[in-house]
Amino acid sequence: MNKKGLIISGLIVIALLICKFIPASILHKPIQFSPAVSTMIVIVMILVFVFVLIRTIQGKLIERRVVFVFVGVALLLPLFMQFTLPFPISPEVQSVYDALERLEPGAKILCAYDFDPPSAPELQPMADAFVKYAFERDLKLIIMGLWPQGCQQANQSIEAAFVEHPEWRTTKEYGVDYVNLGYQAGSEFVILRMGQSFKAMFPLDLYNTPYDSIPMLKNVRNFSNVDFGMNFSAGKPGTVEWVQLAVDRFNLPMAAGNTAVQAPQVYPYVNTGQLIGLMGGMSGAAEFERLTRRMGKANTYLLSQSFAHMAVVLFIVIGNVAFIRERREKK
Repeated sequence: MNKKGLIISGLIVIALLICKFIPASILHKPIQFSPAVSTMIVIVMILVFVFVLIRTIQGKLIERRVVFVFVGVALLLPLFMQFTLPFPISPEVQSVYDALERLEPGAKILCAYDFDPPSAPELQPMADAFVKYAFERDLKLIIMGLWPQGCQQANQSIEAAFVEHPEWRTTKEYGVDYVNLGYQAGSEFVILRMGQSFKAMFPLDLYNTPYDSIPMLKNVRNFSNVDFGMNFSAGKPGTVEWVQLAVDRFNLPMAAGNTAVQAPQVYPYVNTGQLIGLMGGMSGAAEFERLTRRMGKANTYLLSQSFAHMAVVLFIVIGNVAFIRERREKK
């Protein structure tokens, strides 16, 4: 591929990104292909890979830069598609959903956002889906974080819910249906102190409103006044600390959502019954979206990720075909 071809390919990628994200931020409705168009794109991509394979067998190899362009296109195009991947719901995610379904409307959930922007691609979709589900079920959210950026990520979840359901801006009242207590330094000490008094740890909320002035917190003294706990965690402090203190010491029923890297560390707590359930990584978020019948970013990103992985695998196969052919020619 010459310089001109690379420039054209780069412009196509930039155009796709603009079409995907600019309308979403301005019109609140991202551009999407119809199922028929999506199917045609998939067929064309398959035919392209078959064509490349045939040319490779014939000894006409493609440049590595072309491979990079194909992988980039395979990563971007699914962002516009309306396909949903067929996958089973894991027992851990099903347990989270079932536990939430058992809560009565008006139940209070302590929601801890313990992650930051670098971890948001995995955790933000599941947090957004969780907030939308909670608002739909009229569950009350007490939001806080052990990470400084966590409460800002929580506000993004609230805003995402309001964008999808504009009527909630008037029907969901801050201080009555949800509250953001903000961030408090201290890691494990914060959890331990909250076991005795939320007010002692959070005398003011994120917006400097006194604890006693928030109607939703009128009868909330400690963990015993909370019906459920949900933790979105990317590391320490996070789910492990919540289990060791809030769950083991104060018997708070709790579930968690973790990055794919951290999930193996947390799964043993599900097996022992200390955690009710677990959403692990992008796949866990996609499963929760499917259970709540809200197909959002997680399913879209999982589709994009799967297409990119398939493209890489196919090019590995093509590369091995080229390698075997070259060895035979040398012999």
